[in-house]
Amino acid sequence: MRSDALRKGLERAPHRSLLKAMGYTDEEINRPLIGICHAHNEIIPGHVHLDKLVEAVKAGVRMAGGTPVAFGTIGVCDGLAMNHAGMKYSLASREVIADSVEIMAMAHPFDAMVLVPNCDKVTPGMLMAMLRVNIPAVMVSGGPMLTGRFRGKDVHLVSVFEGVGRVKADTMSYEELCELEEKACPGCGSCAGMFTANSMNCLAEAIGLALPGNGTIPAVSGARIRLAKKAGMAVMHLLQENIRPRDIATREAFENAMAVDMALGCSTNTVLHVPAIAKEADVELPLALFNEVSGKVPHICSLIPGGSHSMQQLDEAGGVPAVMGELLNTDEGLNLDALTVTGKTLRENLEEVKVLDADVIRPVDEAYHEVGGIAVLYGNLAPEGAVVKQSAVADEMLIHTGPARVFNSEAEAQSAILDGKIKSGDVVVIRYCGPKGGPGMPEMLSPTAAIIGMGLGKKVALITDGRFSGGTQGACIGHVSPEAADGGPIALINEGDKISIDIPRHTLELKVASAELEKRREKWQPPAPRITSGYAARYARLVTSGSTGAVLKDSF
Repeated sequence: MRSDALRKGLERAPHRSLLKAMGYTDEEINRPLIGICHAHNEIIPGHVHLDKLVEAVKAGVRMAGGTPVAFGTIGVCDGLAMNHAGMKYSLASREVIADSVEIMAMAHPFDAMVLVPNCDKVTPGMLMAMLRVNIPAVMVSGGPMLTGRFRGKDVHLVSVFEGVGRVKADTMSYEELCELEEKACPGCGSCAGMFTANSMNCLAEAIGLALPGNGTIPAVSGARIRLAKKAGMAVMHLLQENIRPRDIATREAFENAMAVDMALGCSTNTVLHVPAIAKEADVELPLALFNEVSGKVPHICSLIPGGSHSMQQLDEAGGVPAVMGELLNTDEGLNLDALTVTGKTLRENLEEVKVLDADVIRPVDEAYHEVGGIAVLYGNLAPEGAVVKQSAVADEMLIHTGPARVFNSEAEAQSAILDGKIKSGDVVVIRYCGPKGGPGMPEMLSPTAAIIGMGLGKKVALITDGRFSGGTQGACIGHVSPEAADGGPIALINEGDKISIDIPRHTLELKVASAELEKRREKWQPPAPRITSGYAARYARLVTSGSTGAVLKDSF
């Protein structure tokens, strides 16, 4: 056992004494020690209930003969961090989470781990650590929040962000917004909809590193507690069989997850997180692979925010297993020999799966779109790529050419949108918001939600070297690489330049002659860092391009 390094033999008497100081008995010390890493706190709705899930995981571990040992890590609520300096720390927190789990698992040699995250950067951070440490492990998330109800309609957090724009557009009163604010988020869980947190919790399941149901069982459900107990028992089986995360997270498993990503219409942030997680497993997932998978996998679920169906409805329809079962009907199918944390192959897991609601999970021959939910665009404006959630773009905006309205910060763009300065046909450009320039590649939910709220969702495009919330809808193109802070072409755009977007053809072009761009480049100067001390400054110096998952450099 790995934990023998801290508990066995004469020389480990002091170590056993320290364990006994916390009340552990000899019987507990002699059993396999299972680390339970969680991100419980009282600032994130998706995490406030994780203490209850941790207790359920502990029960499962004990039932299967292990000794659970819980420890915590940090988490950032993207909703609360949105549209102020806090958003510069959100993506950057992913690396701290991964490092902190690695530190705990290496300093205290657990025999296996169960990881209990929920929200945007916490799930990918823990998955990165799981693969880095590579001891038997299972992930079990906190589950999605239920949708709220407001005047007979389903609502959620993004409804409130969009409500701000509606008040500005005089299509909603401030009193109505205050009422919506009370109703939109009815309880604990990751924000209702196929936003980033729920996207990553579904993809953890699709990769095979979480049990079936991980992505969709509601946070408030008794089934979520039962799932946590099963995760505790499952990790003991993985330990017995010596099945490790890298045995599961193969290239084939990641391709399965990318197929599910396309079928569900997941957040564009998956294009950052999935390659970053794969890197820890020594699996290379080039950005262009997302287009390759998207071209083969239809979009068969229309989920909030781009569609009308909720996470609860997806769960009731059969969840991720049912989606994967339906994808077996495509020409490419799935990699069915992939191993999962059930201890079984995907083929075995899907043997009795069926779609329970064909309105929520459509047959592949009746898909919402023939191609997947995400597209990567290339062109002289994005030589290394840019990302769009094409399933959430109105048909009339799939091909668009318009004048650039250029802003060097999110705050400037937000003010212009809310003040009515953005007109039909405009292409809003928000730059110097990439991994290095932001720093931290801040999300742009406030301006994108304001565009929708102001009634411009089918008339205006937005382009940025930053990124978008999973709650974003519309012609919003992010991750433009190289970023402006590195001298990417987005830094050379002038007010009024024509920008051409052709999502079906995967192109993003700045309609300015190459010679003119070279003249502008000669005059361009890199901006001064926005943050010059502390973690964010160190992160800006070490982070790589959004096109490579915004991971940190391997060498300095």
